[in-house]
Amino acid sequence: MTEELIDIVTETGEPTGKTALKSEIHRKGLYHNTAHIWFYTRDGQILLAQRAATKSICPLLWDVSVAGHVDAGETIEEAAIRETQEEIGLTISETDLNKIGVFPCFQSYDNGIIDNEFHHTFITELTTDISELKPQKDEVENLKLISRIKFEELLQFTEENNHFVASNKTYYKIVFKHILQQI
Repeated sequence: MTEELIDIVTETGEPTGKTALKSEIHRKGLYHNTAHIWFYTRDGQILLAQRAATKSICPLLWDVSVAGHVDAGETIEEAAIRETQEEIGLTISETDLNKIGVFPCFQSYDNGIIDNEFHHTFITELTTDISELKPQKDEVENLKLISRIKFEELLQFTEENNHFVASNKTYYKIVFKHILQQI
């Protein structure tokens, strides 16, 4: 598999017209875009993806349903659709995407990765049974649906329970609020 070529953006998220390999982006801390898609069911469950054990950042923690980098020349929506197909084997269209915002996430990790991302975040109703989803093994260890009550409970104690990526707690709360407005 070839390494992704990614568009570089400014610290305010504006296009620069430049690109770099994903490894260079993370080594130098260059600003870039990601697409995040949170799936929920009409009865109030939220689809979580467990990060693969081989991930260099936060392996085996539970996180957004689908997430990935926006490739060079790709729109945010195209990336969301592509990543959903790649990571969970689900085909969606642009009309399925309900964008709730862009969330800056600037973090450095002990392994040397400097991750300066803008999470372009969508919520989408999951109308397919979870058993029909096909996790991409190098990205997703497992998938699960949890109730909104369980989501709130896990989120409340995220610093202690090692379930979610603790540094994303505020982001998760915002996403959760938007999902609640849809169900």
